Amino acid sequence: MGMICGPEFLGLISLEGIHHLDFINHIALSFIAFAAGTELYLVELRSRLKVIRWMTFGQMVITFFLGSLGVFLISAYPWFGFQLSMVNRIALSLLAGTIFVARSPVSAIAVINELRAKGPFTQMVMGVTVLKDALVVILFAIVFSIANTMVTGQNFSMVIVLTMILALMCSLLLGYALYLILKLILQLKVSTALKSVFILLVGWGVYFISSGLRNVAHQRFEYDFYTEPLLICIIASLLITNYSPYRREFQKVISDTVPIVYVAFFTLIGATINLEIVLATWWVALALFGIRLISMAIGGWIGGTIAGDPPQFNRIAWMPFMTQAGISLGLITVISNEFSDWGPKFGSILIAVVVLNQLVGPPFLKWAIQMVREDHSKGSHKDHSGPLRALIFGYEHQSAALARQLVKHGWIVTIATLQENAPEHEDERITVVHTPDLSPAALKDLDAKNADAIVTMKTDEENYKICEMAYEYYGTPEIVVRLNDRKNMKQFHDLGALIVEPSTAMVSLLDHFVRSPIATSLLLGLEEHQDTADITVGNPDLHGMALRNLHLPSDILILATRRRGQNIISTGYTRLRKGDVLTIVGSVESIEKVKLRFE
Repeated sequence: MGMICGPEFLGLISLEGIHHLDFINHIALSFIAFAAGTELYLVELRSRLKVIRWMTFGQMVITFFLGSLGVFLISAYPWFGFQLSMVNRIALSLLAGTIFVARSPVSAIAVINELRAKGPFTQMVMGVTVLKDALVVILFAIVFSIANTMVTGQNFSMVIVLTMILALMCSLLLGYALYLILKLILQLKVSTALKSVFILLVGWGVYFISSGLRNVAHQRFEYDFYTEPLLICIIASLLITNYSPYRREFQKVISDTVPIVYVAFFTLIGATINLEIVLATWWVALALFGIRLISMAIGGWIGGTIAGDPPQFNRIAWMPFMTQAGISLGLITVISNEFSDWGPKFGSILIAVVVLNQLVGPPFLKWAIQMVREDHSKGSHKDHSGPLRALIFGYEHQSAALARQLVKHGWIVTIATLQENAPEHEDERITVVHTPDLSPAALKDLDAKNADAIVTMKTDEENYKICEMAYEYYGTPEIVVRLNDRKNMKQFHDLGALIVEPSTAMVSLLDHFVRSPIATSLLLGLEEHQDTADITVGNPDLHGMALRNLHLPSDILILATRRRGQNIISTGYTRLRKGDVLTIVGSVESIEKVKLRFE
């Protein structure tokens, strides 16, 4: 949207307007730095600290060195698009190498959560990702000072080195001061929204302080004293996350506000992209993309080898670190604003590189996790013909009663029990099977892949083990859990299980009978000759047909429509899609007619 609304297309945001909107960049960048700091929870990095340390070394030092060297070498050729002096070439190369190191924790976390990935490789990826995002800002502060000194023509001396060290120390002190201010804000008895506003304003204030110190140093001492606002914000966020009691509240403020900040920031970034430059130098962007890829592959292999990781990890160690987003674009913005001669042009090319990395990075991270077999995402359920099948774990009076009810509705039911001498059920349609354990092999023997519903009625630990295997290996459509302890509810919710809590189920049922006796009786099938059913739309002739145009028996009501695992609001104008699941209520005879037609 920024590109469309910017000077290149509609002109709703002019070049002058972009300059006046710089304050949005400052607010957004401080908040992005806060978000990066919240990911650096040191307690979670301890388990694989050695591997994380060496992989971070490989991905930072080797990638930075090789990336900078590669950019410096190709910058000598005319097709690079820049006619620069040797000093400017070195400065540009060092800054590009720093951008190559940066990556996107948000993208990595999103992919890892989607795949429910866990294991040593995933731990290494998360540790290196969040650690690099903090360290790259320190690296940028140092490299930026060096590049700025070179471009402005100052001669290196001990005074300049001491000034850089003093500026870095000042950034650390300002970070600690900001940490104390953030603690005071989080202590306030006000709403989360108001705390977000205060934190945004404080982050913006960091840029004023940094700019003020720089101006004073330049006017009084004629030296460039650069304190990095991003570094200050990351240090404050890191301290809040690791050394204060407000970690969870701070993370909530950040997670609630970051999407709004991203909208403004990325829109403004889009408006600054010079498409003419990008189109004219697209091969430069591809060359930089390739240099970053090669340097990351070499750095990952070296870091993993030193750390003692297995070869299958080291060969793909570059794949998880491709994505780039917030911090990368923030650093590019600083470069574009500071080096007026070549900064904006080079910034547009670097943004194109970031976009390429963000497009191809998440799929590569997915493939890497799947290659090392740490993917625990939901399996695919194979449809089968014939009656519906239910697998119940635990043999007792409730499971037997449930099996009888399901059989009455045409289900084939298997009850799995650990009891060696379990009696046979009197109903031949209900099979009682002894299983030696609750392993993947045992579920395979129970034909769990063909179960349309799995019900667990054992301890919460055993229930979770069954649910996790059913979710991951078979993608079972319906998993129902009888919960024993309410504190375990969330882990079952995360697997999409339907939870029955005995302690509250009876009260809830009585409450519904009191407030809605007719509806409750219908849903529970207590009304004579009335029932409810879930019907999957399998008839291709019904695909695209609006609900209001369906020819249904007069006593059938459609209560809900579920599509791809999500409930959608159903109106007469809702159009059916093949695979939709309709919840209907009506007479038993009419439901059978609808099933025959729909399925």
